[in-house]
Amino acid sequence: MSAPNHAKDDAAGIGFAAFAYAFWGIMPLYWRLLDAVPPLQLTVHRIFWCALFVGGLAVARGRLPALKQIVRAPRLFATLALTSVLISVNWGVYIYCVATRQLVEASLGYYINPLISILLGVTLFGEHISRMRMAAIALAGVAVVIQTVELGHFPWIAPVLALSFGFYGYFRKLTPVQALDGLTVETWVLLPVTAGLIWYWSQHGGAFPSPNLKQDALLIVGGPLTALPLALFAAGARRIRLSTLGFLQYLSPSITLVLAVFGLGEAFTKVDMITFGLVWVALVIVSIDSLLSRTKEPISNPEPA
Repeated sequence: MSAPNHAKDDAAGIGFAAFAYAFWGIMPLYWRLLDAVPPLQLTVHRIFWCALFVGGLAVARGRLPALKQIVRAPRLFATLALTSVLISVNWGVYIYCVATRQLVEASLGYYINPLISILLGVTLFGEHISRMRMAAIALAGVAVVIQTVELGHFPWIAPVLALSFGFYGYFRKLTPVQALDGLTVETWVLLPVTAGLIWYWSQHGGAFPSPNLKQDALLIVGGPLTALPLALFAAGARRIRLSTLGFLQYLSPSITLVLAVFGLGEAFTKVDMITFGLVWVALVIVSIDSLLSRTKEPISNPEPA
């Protein structure tokens, strides 16, 4: 069945999606509470406790038969195994940014992500691209070149975050499964590895279990906090137009950027101003192009979900 084409937005849907993006925007504050835990260990714990949480939800929601069907479909299961690696890389790099105080560059990565999605749509789906969107992608490329010249090395964080999440979205688009069902399979694919690493670290002075009960509790709660915004996002996405969802996605990197500069004291240099300025102009161009495209298209009736 095709996705619903919403003629108008549902207020609850906007609220769900906005809360999910806002939640993602402030999550660095939570991970900062776990500064004592190395980024790799923190990422592994995030995946492990998320797996246990969504697994429990799957049992409570009666989703085990659906999950069995996914596992028994080789192509579908293989795709979700690939997306599990992609989202793990994304989570790991993001937590590394929190630990190393590089959230400004992380927010740039998520600003670039929509432009990466457009590029993937053209190269992998054969979608038509307008001259305005080509110009927007070129501006983002210029921004990366400027950062490369200024830093003296390739600024890998923003591209890795954008590409990993962009490809994650691309492959998840090919998997006709519910959001939480997909997340359950993705995290359970890595459960043996994460469980083994946590056990190994526990025998060699790792972060869990520790005498610090607060730290242990924060590590455990990080699992549900990973799943919650995804569930809200999925609920919101079904109730609002894609154009509205596209606008709301800028809420998360905007909150993170403001938080990083004004709350956590990260530097925002002149080069950052130029780089972000180019990307913001590119996003404005894409937004204008989308508006112009919609005004040329006939209004279609929404299909039942």
